[in-house]
Amino acid sequence: MFQLSIDCFKEIFECLEDDKSTLYSCILVNRFWCKVSVRILWRNVKNFNTSTFNALISYLPKESKEILDENGIIISNPTSEFPSFNYASFCKVLSIDEIYSEINVLLKSQPTILPQNLKNCTRIVVQEILKMYMDQVPSLRSLVFLNHQIKSLNLNLGAKDCLKHLTTLRCSSNISSDFLYQLSQICYNIQSLIIEFKRIISHRLADLISVQKNLKSIGIVLHYYLTIYDLTNIIPPLMSKLPDSLIKLDIYGGDRCISLSFMTNFINLQELQLSFNYNSFTNFENLQYTTFPQLEVLKIRRMCPSYKLLINFIENNGKNLKELYIGDFTGHSDSILNLAIGKFCPNLRKLSTGFKNDELETLKLVFENCRYLESIMIWCGEEYLNEKEAFETVMNYSLNIHELILYHRFHTQVELLPKELESLLVRWKNRIQRSLSLITIADDRGIDKNNENMEIIKKYIELGVLKKFKAINYDDYSFD
Repeated sequence: MFQLSIDCFKEIFECLEDDKSTLYSCILVNRFWCKVSVRILWRNVKNFNTSTFNALISYLPKESKEILDENGIIISNPTSEFPSFNYASFCKVLSIDEIYSEINVLLKSQPTILPQNLKNCTRIVVQEILKMYMDQVPSLRSLVFLNHQIKSLNLNLGAKDCLKHLTTLRCSSNISSDFLYQLSQICYNIQSLIIEFKRIISHRLADLISVQKNLKSIGIVLHYYLTIYDLTNIIPPLMSKLPDSLIKLDIYGGDRCISLSFMTNFINLQELQLSFNYNSFTNFENLQYTTFPQLEVLKIRRMCPSYKLLINFIENNGKNLKELYIGDFTGHSDSILNLAIGKFCPNLRKLSTGFKNDELETLKLVFENCRYLESIMIWCGEEYLNEKEAFETVMNYSLNIHELILYHRFHTQVELLPKELESLLVRWKNRIQRSLSLITIADDRGIDKNNENMEIIKKYIELGVLKKFKAINYDDYSFD
């Protein structure tokens, strides 16, 4: 029974992973709480602050401290206490960029570090911290290495065990070939790989990709200054080395187009995310008739391909789709795309799209044909439906919706009055099958800015009509 109690405690603490202040408070309760909380806090270097890194430097082994001394790197006020735990060994998520940034801030405040020596001193300290991690972390789960300030790092012998079971890697294309080669000799079991392609593209990326045995997810970030040569002659052939077992692909494009024909090999894709700017979506014709028999999630952020091409794609792949997101910059001008969604995507659970003022009948048709819909994001404002129309249509015609997201178009004034909001919630209460999660995405003119609205929302949360209410600013919103 006591063991069960400990396991329950640990599960509760896991839920606090993103709540650093609460975890710090838990450290002070007793030794057991401290032991569990410390492991979670030190799991991810993103939880660290400058004082944490100050302490971490003081825990460096003797050999590393001697290297710092030899280079005139003296850190003021390090703790002299012997650490209660082997903090470095708890790390599971390591961001070299985060370490570099915090160490740079820390050294900048040291009077003994001259400005002209700051970059080199930062690199030396980061190298020694990473050596300690490689020696003391039994098995790292995630590694991020994007920083252009550190082009090369030497992995010590401990890295073989530390990185052997690495499952997530995010890196840039311009990190040193030697480092990529070292990774390719150690890491064979990466499941999620994100590559930010920059002006320099290491030839060793191909080695790293080709040795992966369990790669399931790939993210491709294309920076705007890539050349046509990079996008035509380097990146697509590199992507052809990806295994056909890939189940998730995310491409975030810059201002130039990239051929998408390499994607036709990934017949096992379950999730596809595409995000391009205005003139970068000219190659979707390569995909319009491709069938991905296992595709369940399609997210098109920002701009959209032409309606004809996308409709052809949805006709081939819509049957198995469970989630469909159409980006808010698409500005499609009539109901043709929404009609295709209603016709070809009968098994959707989540949908995000826009319905204009004259598309109420189209929205009703979507609800009639997509009977499993549980969550819908509807754009509001300008030429699109207002909040009341969207809410009423969901209430009158949907069968299973229990999450409504109102996405207010940029700089539009929220029109839903308090008395209208309460009337809608009363009606939802009378037809209630499940309590409603209501989410709004807006700027500083959202529903939540009206005190009377918030009193009504609080009331109906207490009554169980609303499961939750959340107001999200544009800058904090993500498709994910």
